[in-house]
Amino acid sequence: MADLSLYRNIGIFAHVDAGKTTTTERILKLTGKIHKIGEVHDGAATTDFMEQEQERGITIQSAATSCEWNGHRLNIIDTPGHVDFTIEVYRSLKVLDGGIGVFCGSGGVEPQSETNWRYANDSEVSRVIYINKLDRLGADFYRVVKQVEEVLGARPLVMTLPIGTEENFVGVVDLLTRKAWVWDESGDPLKYTIQEPPAEMANLIEEWREKLIETAVEQDDDAMEKYLEGVEPDFETVQRCIRKGTIDLAFFPTYGGSSFKNKGVQLVLNAVVDYLPNPTEVKPQPEVDLEGNPTGTFAIVDADKPLRALAFKIMDDRFGALTFLRIYSGKLEKGTTVLNTFTGKTERIGRIVEMHANSREERDSAQAGDIVAVIGMKNVQTGHTLCDPDKPATLEPMVFPDPVISIAISPKDKGSNEKMGIALGKMIQEDPSFRVETDQESGEVIIKGMGELHLDIKVDILKRTHGVEVNVGKPQVAYRETITQRIEDSYTHKKQSGGSGQYAKIDYIIEPGEPGSGFVFESSVTGGNVPREYWPAVEKGFKASVDKGVLAGFPCLDFKVNLTDGSFHAVDSSSIAFEIAARAAYRQSIPKASPQLLEPIMKVDVYTPDSHVGDVIGDLNRRRGMIKSQDPGITGVRIKADVPLSDMFGYIGDLRTMTSGRGQFSMEFSHYTPCPRNVAEEVIKEVKERNKDK
Repeated sequence: MADLSLYRNIGIFAHVDAGKTTTTERILKLTGKIHKIGEVHDGAATTDFMEQEQERGITIQSAATSCEWNGHRLNIIDTPGHVDFTIEVYRSLKVLDGGIGVFCGSGGVEPQSETNWRYANDSEVSRVIYINKLDRLGADFYRVVKQVEEVLGARPLVMTLPIGTEENFVGVVDLLTRKAWVWDESGDPLKYTIQEPPAEMANLIEEWREKLIETAVEQDDDAMEKYLEGVEPDFETVQRCIRKGTIDLAFFPTYGGSSFKNKGVQLVLNAVVDYLPNPTEVKPQPEVDLEGNPTGTFAIVDADKPLRALAFKIMDDRFGALTFLRIYSGKLEKGTTVLNTFTGKTERIGRIVEMHANSREERDSAQAGDIVAVIGMKNVQTGHTLCDPDKPATLEPMVFPDPVISIAISPKDKGSNEKMGIALGKMIQEDPSFRVETDQESGEVIIKGMGELHLDIKVDILKRTHGVEVNVGKPQVAYRETITQRIEDSYTHKKQSGGSGQYAKIDYIIEPGEPGSGFVFESSVTGGNVPREYWPAVEKGFKASVDKGVLAGFPCLDFKVNLTDGSFHAVDSSSIAFEIAARAAYRQSIPKASPQLLEPIMKVDVYTPDSHVGDVIGDLNRRRGMIKSQDPGITGVRIKADVPLSDMFGYIGDLRTMTSGRGQFSMEFSHYTPCPRNVAEEVIKEVKERNKDK
C-alpha cells in the first residue's frame, strides 16, 4: 500500500507565455536530477519537440508526468492556457488536488489567467502562486501581488521576496526562516547558497513577515490568542496554519523566481509538498446515476473501496492510444475487466504505464490517488467513468458546451477522404468540445468548435499530425430560433386509405419561454379527450421538430407547448398518429408565433495599450459590441464587451493591426440574443442561397 499522504496531484496553469512550459520543464529537471545525481544537463536547451508548441504556446509533451521531491511523489498534469481549450483546463482541474498558478512578473494577471483562475475556484482547487520571469525587463513582484488581489479577488500570502530586480535578480528571501537563497550566474539550479539577506532589506522583510504570520494564525484560535499577546508561534505551528488555510482556499502562498534562469523553483516545490493537499484531504468526487442525478454517495479515496476511475485525457502517441486515468477509489489491475458506465460495455485492462519525466514505466497495478495511462483502450472517451462491473457508479458527468462555430472542410485530393475520416475520428475522441457531422443534403463534412482558433488548430492538426490537406469553407455561426408570441391552435391528422386509418386531433397553446429554458412540454387535458398514453407521442413529435426552425432551419429554443384538448378515435388513433399530428402542428403554428432569429453573443475581453483604446472601442462598436467596462491597468486598458460572434471573425488580425501587434483578446460564449432585423434577413437569405445550391 502506497502512503497517500506522500502524493501530490498538481496542475500548472497560466496564461499563454507566462512560462508554464519552462517552469514544468525546470521542475522535471530538478526532480529528475535528484533521481540520478551526477548527470550534468548542458544548459537544458528546450528540445525541438517543444518548438512546434512554442510557436502556438500550447502544452507539453504529455498530460501527466510523475517525479519525486523530498520523498513525495508529484503527479504533474499540464493544462493548456488558451481559452478555446478551456474544456481541457476544466477537465484537468477535475482530476487535480492542487495547483501552481504561474504569472508573468512583467505581464501580470492577464485575461486568460483570470478565466483559468475562475475555473480553479469553481473546482475548489488549492493553489500556490508563482510569479515567474522576475529577471525580465519591467518585472515587478509587488505589482503582480497587488493584481492578484485586485483582478482575481484572491488573497496572496507572500512567502518569499525577490532580491534585486530585472537583470540584477539573484535570488529570494524565505520570509519564514529570514534566510536568503542566492543562485550564482551559472544557470545551474543546484548552485545556490543560503545566507543572511541584504541588510537594506531588513525592514521590508519584517513588514512582510508580520503580514504572513498574522494571516496564518487566523487559522488557529490558540495561536491567534498567543500572537495577540505578543508570542510568535513556532515554525511547525505556522506551517500547519499555512497548510490549513491553503487547503481551505483562505489564501494562496506566493513565491517569486525565474524558471528560465533556474532561480527560485525549489521553494515552489517545497511549498507543493508542505502546503498543497494530498488526495485524501480533498472533497471526494460525488457519484451520479446514469441520468446524471447525484446518488448521494462519494468516491472515497481508499484502495479497498470499489474501483472508480475517470478518463480525463486521450492522447495518440507512437505506442498507440493512451488513456489517462485518475483513480479515485479502489485498485486498477492489469488483466482485469472494468465497466465503462457510459457505454455499458466492459473493457480489459492491458498495459498500465506511469509517465515519468523522460520515460515510462510499466506497472501491474495502480490504486486510489494514482494518475496513470492505459494503452489500447477501445471505446473510452474523455469524461467516461471506469468502475468495478459488480458495483457500478458514475463520477460526475462531464458537461461539454455546445459548439458556436462551424466550417465545412473537404480534402484537397479526392483520395484522402477515408484518411480524413479516420483522422477526424481520433480527434473527436481527444476533444469532446470538437464535433464533426456530415451534411445530409450536400455530403459536406462540417467541423464545429468553440471558436475560430479552436478550428484553426484542428485544421493544423489534420495537416501536421495526420497529413491531410483540406480546403476550408467560410465560418458559419450557430444561430438559433425562438418565438415571441403566444398562440392557441389546433391540428387534426386524418388519413383514410383502405384498412385501418390514422386519426389524431390536438388543441394546444405555444408560448415563449424564459431564455435558457429550452423546450418545455406539459399537458392540461382533462376528461380523457387525449388519453394519457398518447401524451408522450405528442411531446416526442414536437421535440423531434425542435432541431429545425421555420426561419432558416436552425434549432428552435425556449418555448413551451401546452396540450389543452383534442380528440381520438377508438380504432384509428395510435401513438404514431399523434406524433405525426404534433410534427405538423409545429410546422403550422411556429410561423404564426412571430419566430425570431437568435445569435450567439460572446464575452470578449480585450487588452490594449493606452494609445489605441479609442480605435479598439470604435471598432468594437462597429461590430455591434456593447462595451461593459474599461479598466485602466499599469501597462494598458482592459475592455470587456459583449459582441455578436458573427462580427468577430478575423478579429485577431484586425486587433493586431490596430494596436501594432500589442493587443490581446480572449472570448467565450455568453448567451443568445435576438438578431436585429437586417442581420436576420441577411442570414435567412444566405441559408436559402446555400440550400438552393445544394
